[in-house]
This record gives sequence, structure tokens and C-alpha cells, in this order.
Amino acid sequence: PSRPEIRHDSRKASYSPLRDLIRMPPRVLFTSEAGYYEAIFHELTHSTGHETRLNRKGLMEIQAFGSDEYSQEELVAEMGSAFLCGHCGILKKTEDNSAAYLKHWLEKLNADPSLLVRAGSQAQKAYDYIIDEKKEVIGNEVEAPCEGALS
Repeated sequence: PSRPEIRHDSRKASYSPLRDLIRMPPRVLFTSEAGYYEAIFHELTHSTGHETRLNRKGLMEIQAFGSDEYSQEELVAEMGSAFLCGHCGILKKTEDNSAAYLKHWLEKLNADPSLLVRAGSQAQKAYDYIIDEKKEVIGNEVEAPCEGALS
């Protein structure tokens, strides 16, 4: 419900909570279709934290890279992406850029083991929010959330 605008006009995938806008590179720039869906699912998970949706604390404020709030939000987005990939039958691979996040998260998890539980709970709520919108009307056709993924 009230999904963000999605533009395919950028060199980098990102979500702007102030504009409620996901910017993605064109699909042809991804090395695989799975990589495209991993990235857009990550950004869509971020977007569920917007104040008009699940209103996750800290998303609307600028967070420093590496801060606890930033780390938790990135973990939520990665977990949400993994849940959505699983829902759509997409085998999620850990890309090089995710490996850097994982190393950082391991440090944070060692310092605060409850981070994983909080992030997992928030990722599950994001997944539920996205998937509960079971069908989407496109023109005169109705499309299920995963139709067209990897086809």
C-alpha cells in the first residue's frame, strides 16, 4: 500500500526516505536477474520503514555509516531481501558488497546479540507488509507479486 516511486535512472540502487523514492540502475546493467531482484527487494524493504508505512525508528533521520541505527536498518533490508527472494524462488547469493556489510554486522552482533532478533522482527514485518499486497493491477491485468521474476 502507498508504495514508493521507483525510477530506473541511477548508477546505484538507493532509497530516499525524504523523497520516498527508490532509484535503481536499469535492469540491463545487472550481471543477473537475481542480482536485480536482490537489490530492488533490499530497497523496497528500506521503504517499508517510511513514516507512512511501518515507521521504523531512525529511518527518516540521517544516520552515520556504521552507527548502530544504520547497521540495524541495513541488516533489516538484507534480511527482508532474503525473505522476498525466498518467497519468489530466487536463490540469494552473498555479493562482494554484502560481504563488507556482513563483517560489520558480525562486529555489531558480537557487541549486541539482541540486534539480530530486533532486525529479524522488523524484516519479517517488512516482508509481511510487502507480501500482504497479494495482487497488483497493471492495466487491465492482475499480476501476482512474483510473476515475471526470473522469466
